[in-house]
Amino acid sequence: MKILFIAPRYSGGIGGHAYRVAEKLKESGHDVELMHIPHISIKKLKNPSFVLLGILKAFLKKESYDIVHAFNVPSAFVMKYIKAKKKILSVHGVYSDQIELLHSNQISSLVSSKEKQVLEWADALTTDSIKVKIDYKEKLNLEVTHLSAPLDFVKLKNIPVVPRLQNQVLYLGRNSFEKGIDILKSVEDKIDAKIIYCTNVSWEEAMIELQRSSILIIPSRIESIPQTIKEAYYFKTPVIATNVGGIPEIITNNETGILIPSENSSALIDSVNSLLSDNLRIKNLTNNAHEFVTKNYSWDYLLPKYINFYQNLLS
Repeated sequence: MKILFIAPRYSGGIGGHAYRVAEKLKESGHDVELMHIPHISIKKLKNPSFVLLGILKAFLKKESYDIVHAFNVPSAFVMKYIKAKKKILSVHGVYSDQIELLHSNQISSLVSSKEKQVLEWADALTTDSIKVKIDYKEKLNLEVTHLSAPLDFVKLKNIPVVPRLQNQVLYLGRNSFEKGIDILKSVEDKIDAKIIYCTNVSWEEAMIELQRSSILIIPSRIESIPQTIKEAYYFKTPVIATNVGGIPEIITNNETGILIPSENSSALIDSVNSLLSDNLRIKNLTNNAHEFVTKNYSWDYLLPKYINFYQNLLS
């Protein structure tokens, strides 16, 4: 298969997922190209500049593909103008809901009125979250295929082994409102640990800090399924996360991690401080989590699902 991937970037979140899928498809003998599109690195201009420059690049492209696979809604505007037998769009959350949280009801209403039209440019929609699949069915009556995002255990095994630091708590993610970093910072002085913020480091550095930390905190207001939680499971770092989006799909409360309400500072403080001093609970949580992630998120288990999905779409 000849496949073109489109994403605003190929690191972090959905972009990192796109890159990992492309790598594995190439290893399986498929011809996969990553479309790189420049953008203006100013917050409110990133998406508009990515879309405009991407559309221009799409018009100039002469190649035709079996599949073009776009990752996130802004990429759909570029995908629309690529020559391909089939077009796929991956969504990690209901886009209008994300816009409402980050901007305003007025902008969200405008986006919502056009959201279904844009999503229907694709022949198929995918998501890594069952919650997103259900939400889009209920909200816009759209069918979305659930394809989980795997972990690359080989790469994780190559991360240098470092000792665990007692009472180091880690935040790992973007420095942005939807991730709830401000909530964690507001209670920092009430947590009985040193908090490390990894917001702009390489993946390798982030994995070292994750392996080194006593707890990973995910204080998000809105989420799909953070890959960071799966990585923490692999390194047996216990996770405390908010009960939002697709997070409950991979955290069973008090079994593989701890779930707390979003924007509940007291629950955050109590959960972290209580877990820090409970080694037996940490051991039970992390053993369960490690078993869960190795069983359900390996490439050996999930790559055939991706390939079958592509092949069935083309048949």
